[in-house]
Amino acid sequence: MNWLFFYGRISDMLKKLWKFFLRLALTLGALGLFGLLLPRFIFLIYAKPRTFSAADAPARRVAIVFGAGIKNGEPTPVLRDRVQTAANLYFSGKVEKILMSGDNRFVDYNEPEAMRQYALTLGVPDADIVLDFAGRRTYDTCYRARDIFGLDSVILVTQAFHLPRAIYLCNMLGVDGVGAPADIQYYRKISRAIWNFRETLATLDAINDIMYKKPVPVLGNPEPIFVEEP
Repeated sequence: MNWLFFYGRISDMLKKLWKFFLRLALTLGALGLFGLLLPRFIFLIYAKPRTFSAADAPARRVAIVFGAGIKNGEPTPVLRDRVQTAANLYFSGKVEKILMSGDNRFVDYNEPEAMRQYALTLGVPDADIVLDFAGRRTYDTCYRARDIFGLDSVILVTQAFHLPRAIYLCNMLGVDGVGAPADIQYYRKISRAIWNFRETLATLDAINDIMYKKPVPVLGNPEPIFVEEP
């Protein structure tokens, strides 16, 4: 009888401990998820008044196109949409120049040149295309737009999932940037889910770069896009 009583007490204690740890795990998980998603939500709020359609975007002298990968030397569909949107801004008179910023760390991988070639097929004059071969990250592109190309006011061209981070980074680095989403075609749900998950993590990295790390990207001699007349 004593054994049954003792066994029952132990069983009750284990059940209570299990419920306690389950609640604790759920609470910590919820707090972790909240902490992960909150910065993304803040970025969305920050970017909303600075985001316009290509037709409604305020005129700026330069549009920046962020790299989005190439395959066999050709822009990915996502990157083509970005270049197309920048071309639309150019032909509507919203911008005078287009800065193509991407990765060119390897001889056989040249995002800016692939963007340039595609823009040429769309009719954008070569003289109005500027290439940034060291835009390896969004942070680097915004930093170099200021320090290398002498820009302080731009239209940022990328997909809606990426635009809040681009707007935040450029503005925090001293480049007054508004955004024009480049979501021309339909993207698969699985692709959008992957992009948004990666963007959530990248948002935390962006905050870390601006507030704590403050890394200096690959720089070089200034190459101002516009040279002021004396």
